[in-house]
Order: sequence, then structure tokens, then C-alpha cells
Amino acid sequence: MNICRQVEGVIIHPQAGNPEGYNLSERTMLPFHQIETFLQYTPAHLQDIVLELRNIIAEVVPDAVEVIRWGGLSYLHEGGGGIVIAGICQVGIRENYVRLDFIHGAFLPDPHNLLAGTQKAKRFVQIKTYEDAPWEHLKELIINSAKFDPRSLAIKSSKKMK
Repeated sequence: MNICRQVEGVIIHPQAGNPEGYNLSERTMLPFHQIETFLQYTPAHLQDIVLELRNIIAEVVPDAVEVIRWGGLSYLHEGGGGIVIAGICQVGIRENYVRLDFIHGAFLPDPHNLLAGTQKAKRFVQIKTYEDAPWEHLKELIINSAKFDPRSLAIKSSKKMK
């Protein structure tokens, strides 16, 4: 039984509350059967990367809301003003790698030079193998992205992250 509903291409868990404007009432990650369906045609080695990123996001950003949007798993802050302005990151699957996108990545500190891209604000990291992924550095990027306030273009220290 599918307990999620789809609104404007976004899969919403029933506990998420009102999806209009993505002002969601509580933190939610999609049920695993929904993730399995999303990953059903993805090679196993890329699934491992996606699932590890998902675990990291759930661990370090406890208020993250997970939705399937734009062909990937998108993570945002509830009630933050929409999927772009409240966006934390997106996990996208390409043919031979997983791409971790940061909509405001150009404003994030990147001391390990992981971020690529030339768009005005968006940056990404390509992850080709689980073994070679810089997990701790990716965790730092996710935390900083979750703390980033696009209105002030600053990373806020007040948001509690692990």
C-alpha cells in the first residue's frame, strides 16, 4: 500500500502536513519502500552511495524534509520558503556516478576543493565510488549548506546540527 501522496511531482509522506509551498509540519524522510522504487534501476554500487548520503543527511540535519523532485532526492528545511530557498542539497543519479548538488554551493566554504560547477550559485560534487568518497568532507558541506541563509548570504551558527 502506498501511504505517500504525490503533489505537483513531489512525493509527500502523510506526516508531512500541508505540502503547498512546502511548508511541512514536521521532519520526515520518505519511507524506505519509496526509496527502493526510486532506486530500482540504479546500479548497486551507486545505490550504496545514495543510501549513505541519505543516512548522513538524516543524521546531521535532523529537521530535513526529503522529497523526490527534479529526478533526485531533495532535502530542505520545513517552512523555509520553498524548495529552492529552503534547499539543503539534492542527491541525483547519473549514468556512472552520484551527484550531490548544493543550490547555494557557491557561497559555501570548500577548503577541500570538492565543489565543481560554473553556475551563478549552484555547485556539485561527483561521487563515483563508495570507497573513494570523502565522507567527512561531504558531511561538512551538508552541515554548512543546512546552516546557510540565502537571504543574508551567510552561514548561521544558530541552527543546531550534529
